[in-house]
Amino acid sequence: MTDEGKQSNVARTAPNGRELERRVREQTPARLMEGRAGSSYRTETQLRLRRDHAAARDAVRTELDLIADLGQEFLERWRIFEVSTRARTKEEYLLRPDLGRTFDSGARDAIGAQCPHGCRLQIAIGDGLSVRAVAAQVPRLLPLLIAGATERGWHTGRPFAVRHCRVGAMNEIGELLAPETVVLLVGERPGLATAESLSAYLAYYPHPGHSDADRNLVSNIHAAGVPPVEAAARILNLVAAMLHERTSGVHLKEQLQPPLQP
Repeated sequence: MTDEGKQSNVARTAPNGRELERRVREQTPARLMEGRAGSSYRTETQLRLRRDHAAARDAVRTELDLIADLGQEFLERWRIFEVSTRARTKEEYLLRPDLGRTFDSGARDAIGAQCPHGCRLQIAIGDGLSVRAVAAQVPRLLPLLIAGATERGWHTGRPFAVRHCRVGAMNEIGELLAPETVVLLVGERPGLATAESLSAYLAYYPHPGHSDADRNLVSNIHAAGVPPVEAAARILNLVAAMLHERTSGVHLKEQLQPPLQP
């Protein structure tokens, strides 16, 4: 075939502008191919950007309200209670990450009194940097996790919510309750694509001194990312692997396969 013929075939098979845009948008929520007005965004694009930026800021600043965010029926069904870290306000929480990693004395007493010790799996819910993520994902994800744990015969501790929570609070949960594994469902730092993304951090026998290197993570749990059904399967898979291998973090790689039975 001549060079002219090859170029002609390429031209016929290359997608047109609209088809190319559709394919790109199927692959990423990034703000690509938005067009411009002179050297600036178009008005519609600029308004969407400002809207999404405002949603992200609101998600970070909003305080947790368990009844409004999760519903009274949900709280009663799963017997969820609330504790707080040493960060007294959202502003202090944002400025002092260290205070969000440890509990105040009232929280330590409540956790010790209301949660069983030495269970196989302890689940906690942290507001983190997006209460919207907690409200959007936890009502679907938590029941799936508890049902899956029950099917596997795992003793699961009483779930509780942590206000002004950082991931490092897992270490104190491990110190207080000595569960084999801890799963912390926590709101992710919101971006401009979504403010409803949840993360699940997991650790085997967490304790003071643990770092991110000792934890595993399932992130981007939201409608346009990892759906709750898939997230639950991956989390339970990781817990089973932790129990089987007796480790977590960098020593344990996620395997997307049927869960191990310890």
